[in-house]
Amino acid sequence: MTPAAPAPVPAADAPDLKAAILDMGKRARAAAGELAQAPTKTKNAALRAAADKLRAATDDILAANARDVAFAVEQGNSAAMVDRSRLDPKRVEAIAKGLEDIAALPDPVGSIQAGWTRPNGLLISRVAVPIGTIGIVYEARPNVTADAGGLCLKSGNACILRGGQESFESSSAIVAAMRAALAASELPEDAIQLIPTRDRAAVGHLLKLDGYVDTIVPRGGKSLIERVMKETRIPVIAHLEGLCATYIHESADIDMARKIVMNAKMRRVSVCGATETLLIDRAALPTHGPAIVDDLLAAGCEIRGDADVRKLDKRIVAAKEADWSTEYLDAILAVKAVDGIEAAIAHINRYGSHHTDAIVAGDKDAADLFLKRVDSAIVLHNASTQFADGGEFGFGAEIGISTGRLPPRGPVGAEQLTTYKYVLRGSGQTRP
Repeated sequence: MTPAAPAPVPAADAPDLKAAILDMGKRARAAAGELAQAPTKTKNAALRAAADKLRAATDDILAANARDVAFAVEQGNSAAMVDRSRLDPKRVEAIAKGLEDIAALPDPVGSIQAGWTRPNGLLISRVAVPIGTIGIVYEARPNVTADAGGLCLKSGNACILRGGQESFESSSAIVAAMRAALAASELPEDAIQLIPTRDRAAVGHLLKLDGYVDTIVPRGGKSLIERVMKETRIPVIAHLEGLCATYIHESADIDMARKIVMNAKMRRVSVCGATETLLIDRAALPTHGPAIVDDLLAAGCEIRGDADVRKLDKRIVAAKEADWSTEYLDAILAVKAVDGIEAAIAHINRYGSHHTDAIVAGDKDAADLFLKRVDSAIVLHNASTQFADGGEFGFGAEIGISTGRLPPRGPVGAEQLTTYKYVLRGSGQTRP
């Protein structure tokens, strides 16, 4: 099947653009009402059909992706950022498999989260229900398009997607396949819509759809989050930048520390769970530092270190204050020596984005203190920060990592895309 081209949308400066986005909101609202009542079996069948149609459309998706990659290169994006947009047959298969994984998850809609009986005999239940319509604004990475659409479908929500400029063609092809699967499963195609324009002005109109969109999920850097928070009155589930840190405690096993740091930084430097800051106990710097630094430099990673770290290798460049609060999304790592665990915790809580942070330590008490005191959505002991992924949590996929303090926090999967209502069952009770 060849995915259909997205319907044309007026140019950003055309007076009809606002009306076009408003119409998408109205259609999403209607689709959400229908999808909320869809049986689990039907939703799962649609997800599996979407996986099949994505596989069948692999050649078309890759052709669209080639145009995206050319656009990203044209825009002067870094090699790491271009890689975020790039697809190959293996990655398309992983996207399809992700939809099947979502289908295999329990349906969160209708689940009873809590229940109790009052002294008067009233039975009270808290029951999960869909949120409604979710607007999702994200940057690059076309796999997010399928993940977001699939998770919203599973949780009974309609979605309006606004992907990154660098994945526009790929996302259009993916959404076309998913909409075809919805239609084949007798579900409303408008449950999954993609804003079919690269122009950022369309985002502003989406953010004004408070009568039709129930939640906005922005996934990207500070500028995107700040814009969304400033321009919308719609509740926001924010996925802020992944300014992740790994801390090497003096009790860390050297071989384990080397393995974890390499994976946390270099497995994929462009993902939000990549470590951007490495903290090493000053007491462990002579024993652990040289091998870790050698590994990173040999792998092509630029190291920006403080004065003590720079003494380990002349190739290490001097870190600036801005490096401690920079998400590189590239083969660059800021490294700092710290005077013990309290200093490490203070550094992370001050400079980090409350996304994902890890400690490597053999001392259980030190690890427990770190896990308790670091104020981030995800904290790890003796594991790579690149496990910050909904799939790795068993969620099938994720829309993003929520870094706010209010729920949902951490990976946002299908269960986190529901709200709840209270259902009371009586036998004629009246209130005295």
